Amino acid sequence: MHRLTIDKTQYSKLYQVWLLLLLAVCLISCEGSDARQKSYSEEQRQFFPVERTAAYNRPSSLIAALQDSSTYWVDSVFNTLTPDERIAQLIIIEAFSDKGQKYDADVMRLIQKYKVGGIIFFQGGPVRQARLTNKYQAASKVPLWISMDAETGVGMRLDSTVEYPSQQMLGALADNELIYRMGLEVAQEFKRLGMHINFAPVADVNNNPKNPIISYRSFGEDKYDVATKSLAYMQGMQDGGIMAVAKHFPGHGDTDVDSHYDLPVIPFGRDRLDSLELYPFQELIKHGLGGMMVAHMHIPQLDSTTNVPSTLSQPIVTGLLKKQLKYKGLIFTDAMVMKGVTKYFEPGEAEAKALIAGNDVLERLNSVPKAIKAVKEAIAKGDLTQDEIDRRCKRILAAKQWLGLDKYKPVPLDNLYEDLNPPIADLINKNIAENAITLLNNKKKMLPLRVTPRMSIATVSVGATRVTAFQRQVKQLTDNTDDFFISRKANSKETKKLWKQLKKYDVVLVALYGPSIRPSNKLGYSEDATKLVQQLAKSNKAVITLFNNTYTLNQFPAIEDSRGLLVAYQGYFHAQAAAAEVIFGKVPARGKLAVTVNKHYAFGDGIYLNQPFIAGP
Repeated sequence: MHRLTIDKTQYSKLYQVWLLLLLAVCLISCEGSDARQKSYSEEQRQFFPVERTAAYNRPSSLIAALQDSSTYWVDSVFNTLTPDERIAQLIIIEAFSDKGQKYDADVMRLIQKYKVGGIIFFQGGPVRQARLTNKYQAASKVPLWISMDAETGVGMRLDSTVEYPSQQMLGALADNELIYRMGLEVAQEFKRLGMHINFAPVADVNNNPKNPIISYRSFGEDKYDVATKSLAYMQGMQDGGIMAVAKHFPGHGDTDVDSHYDLPVIPFGRDRLDSLELYPFQELIKHGLGGMMVAHMHIPQLDSTTNVPSTLSQPIVTGLLKKQLKYKGLIFTDAMVMKGVTKYFEPGEAEAKALIAGNDVLERLNSVPKAIKAVKEAIAKGDLTQDEIDRRCKRILAAKQWLGLDKYKPVPLDNLYEDLNPPIADLINKNIAENAITLLNNKKKMLPLRVTPRMSIATVSVGATRVTAFQRQVKQLTDNTDDFFISRKANSKETKKLWKQLKKYDVVLVALYGPSIRPSNKLGYSEDATKLVQQLAKSNKAVITLFNNTYTLNQFPAIEDSRGLLVAYQGYFHAQAAAAEVIFGKVPARGKLAVTVNKHYAFGDGIYLNQPFIAGP
């Protein structure tokens, strides 16, 4: 019998082979374990990184990510979800950060019990919102995508943050690069707050001056301008890593009914829509728009079903948007709490019909449990299939991964206020204001105002309770002024007294304000206050600046008679400062009207000077 002898070299090689075999067995065992594939802790309901995944090669665009929605992270998360939870991923619920603990607890209950997909934040404060975001994310089984309806930036909803100009003011710009830069900065502020989706831009062509819901929220009445400016805003946000959701498909610009309170009826057919309303949306689709919001409007020539809003219309959502326009991005409903949908459809029923129509995401519901129940009933009846729900759920997860939620981190609270008020934001606002101020009247070359030693100047702020930023800026440009202010609701006694005081001045610089810093559809001036503005316009010595919605020029009879007339679009500080500088020739007037106001002032009007005025005698 011979003894088998192995030298040390052979032994070492055999030992290495044995280790490799053992490792292979372990790996096979691990890969076969469903429990170890789970990417969250059942006890904590908290997401953790999946360790054994190949590196995620982030597609260059969200559309590309949606077209190939199968990744290791998407599949591993999807496999942990029950059928009900897959429906819930298609739901975005509302949240506020200023309503107190009871309200916050109700939001938390929806997150924990139903596993909803995301949140849309409304009013509150940045620190409070960031804390709630961290709290809600920690409690969520799947990372939540956080959204906001912030057409003018987070300052539209939150205190202590930056608000950018209305789209009507942006419509006055010749340089769309400013809009792109604004979009890029909005994206940075969204990301700093842990948010992922902005329901903007408004791509509606507003050609109806009586529109109660779009109006100054639109870039204007020209489809080409609306398209290029919407594109600049969209690309700025998406280049910054935020999903842009354009609205309100197929076009809400020519309505005289607010879909928050009723269902607008659009009488136009496909020829009209193709020639006007659809154009901006088509251009955004061509350039990779991530999300599209569908409006609540009844369009009988596209879908004759009685009282069906476009949100619930299969011919409009699937037939027009998906098939004919070939849109590959995510489709969101407008808020499902609006009367435009709830007037004729019950909660639950409406959400099921919206998914049947082809929408991917249900936004702001009346009842999450009723919606989930109704969708399950639709599946049972064969109106929907679980495969369709699963496909949409995976697309949403793919979007979440593209937005970085596969590597979710809590929102840092340190320096949050400073980060949300950066110097670049202030500079962007200043540049927009200086380029948007629109000069409509300059009779007898009233402007630039050349101040002489003997000239007496009064400033009047109508709609103010104290001296305004415009008046303070005028003081910096010339100290030869007296300042007055009067309420929008002023009575006859007050206006007569002020008129008597103003008659002795050589020049009167008039500033017209609405009820808030944001533009308005109705300024709410009393009959006497309106008459005072008319007297000033006819006085042959007034320069009037409107710090509000351009359409509200119609609320002031004879304003076209004023020696000087400017539109500054809204009352935020930089607009007030820029208007004063235009009057005194420190910056040029470059803006053009984005809409037609009346027979006196049409789209494209604006006295343009490509060099600053030269102030002085």
